[in-house]
Amino acid sequence: MKQPGFFDVEERLARLSGLGDQLEAFSRTVDFEVFRPDLELALAYSDGSKGGRPPFDPVLMFKILVIQTLNNLSDERTEYLINDRLSFMRFLGLGLSDRVPDAKTVWLCQKRLTQAGAIERLFDRFDATLRNAGYLPMSGQILDATLVAAPKQRNTNAEKADLRAGRIPEDWQDKPAKRSHKDRHARWTLKFTKAKRQDDGTMPSSDLAIPFFGYKSHVSIDRKYRFIRKWKTTHAAASDGARLREGLLDKTNTTSSVWADTAYRSKDNEDFMEKQGFVSKVHRKKPHLKPMPRHIQKSNAGKSVIRSRVEHVFADQKSQTGLFIRTVGITRATMRIGLANIVYNMRRFLFLERLNASA
Repeated sequence: MKQPGFFDVEERLARLSGLGDQLEAFSRTVDFEVFRPDLELALAYSDGSKGGRPPFDPVLMFKILVIQTLNNLSDERTEYLINDRLSFMRFLGLGLSDRVPDAKTVWLCQKRLTQAGAIERLFDRFDATLRNAGYLPMSGQILDATLVAAPKQRNTNAEKADLRAGRIPEDWQDKPAKRSHKDRHARWTLKFTKAKRQDDGTMPSSDLAIPFFGYKSHVSIDRKYRFIRKWKTTHAAASDGARLREGLLDKTNTTSSVWADTAYRSKDNEDFMEKQGFVSKVHRKKPHLKPMPRHIQKSNAGKSVIRSRVEHVFADQKSQTGLFIRTVGITRATMRIGLANIVYNMRRFLFLERLNASA
């Protein structure tokens, strides 16, 4: 066996670079220092004047959360892989002899950021970076929502009724440990999907309705660059259409057109968009018990070509980063989805910068 040499680590890192290290590309393209003011304010680490072990750098901790989100890792798995992977250590600026944050420290970082409500400020901070780089919201915007799974709860029918009514079940009142493990905000809903063709070639008469438990991620992307510009987190049973009037529309977009599917078509939404100066490109619904008029069918088909771009955002988040809620409660779910949205924008920024460099 070859004896380890002084330059072995550098040679291995150089090989990782040649193979295309995504984290190294992140380091070159994204200026993580822009997050420092918000991170220092939210984490509120001590200055060390009272002694004790010095805290980890806030930007280092945020970059750990980026790694965790990119790879859909638990806190324990994050700690292990930082110690194990050279690419992770290089991204974090850590050497083999440096101290690595443990799982508890990563958890506390997430908790402090969640309690401070910092994720919206961090998202806005990176959005400002995108705008300064020339990626202004352009060509209109596209709205949609996707379901995000959370660990299923085993509750009785009476407990479910109390939760839907906004009450804490009586049996949980004097059991704080049990309450801490019960997600009182996630909800069940039905996820409809197209039925598959059967073995004999026939199609089932109805689509499939699959029970689903968790949350819903609502986003608005700009049509030009496909960055997420506005977002919101709700429980899974929340209506898609009502969220349009709750801050999902971006007034800074250079074009007033708004694309969305039929879930967003309502008189309230149409009136709201007209008053706010937006032009509705929302799909029209099929008339009840009547065939879809040909001109509406063609119009919807043309809108679908544009609206489908938002599906690529959700596909990237779920296939590349495995978006899933591991935590309990909507506040922490918002933190998780917000991080996923920031990381998606970072990946998109990296792609567009690479595209511009090769043009």
